[in-house]
Amino acid sequence: MREQLLENLSEIGLFVAIIAITIIVAFVFQRIFTRFIQRSSIVMRNDPTNYKFLKHVLSAVIYILGFSWAIYTFPPLRTVANSLLAGAAILTVAAGFASQQALSNVVSGIFIVVFKPFRVNDRLTIKDTLTGVVEDITLRHTVIRDFNNRRIIIPNSVISEEIIVNADLGDERICRWIEVGISYDSNVELAKAIMREETLNHPLRIDGRSPKMIEEGADEVPVRLISLGDFAVTLRAWAWANDQADAFVMHCDLLESIKKRFDNEGIEIPFPYRTLVFKKDLEGNPSQEPPSEDPEIQGSLDP
Repeated sequence: MREQLLENLSEIGLFVAIIAITIIVAFVFQRIFTRFIQRSSIVMRNDPTNYKFLKHVLSAVIYILGFSWAIYTFPPLRTVANSLLAGAAILTVAAGFASQQALSNVVSGIFIVVFKPFRVNDRLTIKDTLTGVVEDITLRHTVIRDFNNRRIIIPNSVISEEIIVNADLGDERICRWIEVGISYDSNVELAKAIMREETLNHPLRIDGRSPKMIEEGADEVPVRLISLGDFAVTLRAWAWANDQADAFVMHCDLLESIKKRFDNEGIEIPFPYRTLVFKKDLEGNPSQEPPSEDPEIQGSLDP
């Protein structure tokens, strides 16, 4: 009886030890592999996408092998496992229905890593509403960090079926439109010259012209009148930047600098206003004053 108890305790101890060793090995492996990924990305400038996905695959293999070994060394669980394997056909069908979505995510993750529609650190826009940077690609899902530093978890099978705008795929340069509306009384040529000058002088702007365009003498910063609206003449400048981050900063800076230059040069940026006319018998009410023509009062009546 005592020998049986000691044998059971040794089996339980071995089972627990194998589980603990498996967890420790997986943890140490992930830490070492993560450091390797970071070093190779910085020093050798390698794409970390494949390495991160491989890290998740190998971690899963370590857990599967470790837990399988633990089950095999513990007789009660070994008996249960043998019973389950005896009904392998039924188990396979049940597992197929239960894990269909999980397997779809794994397969989609493999396709993403192989065909690379996006990579880790790429800037994506999904459905025109979600924009962020790819932080990780796991066996099941993709992690995206938005510009509010929130993490969005998207299953691989879902993101692989969406239309994605990848700002970093191929040529990372970005062409940003700088659009400003001016009043109909303003000098269009002067406004265009100011927009061109401010854009040319911005430190983050780059020359986005092709060699053929340079040879043909195309403008480095084209500025065009693109529309005649109800209350404004809209001008647009085409400005190139190295990447999405530089383009955003450049766009904000140029809007501010162009606004200041317009104010100094007397170019008006209009705003919509309307005049309200009330149907009243003004002749029968001589004391009735006509609607005010003060622009500030008119502007306050805007919807």
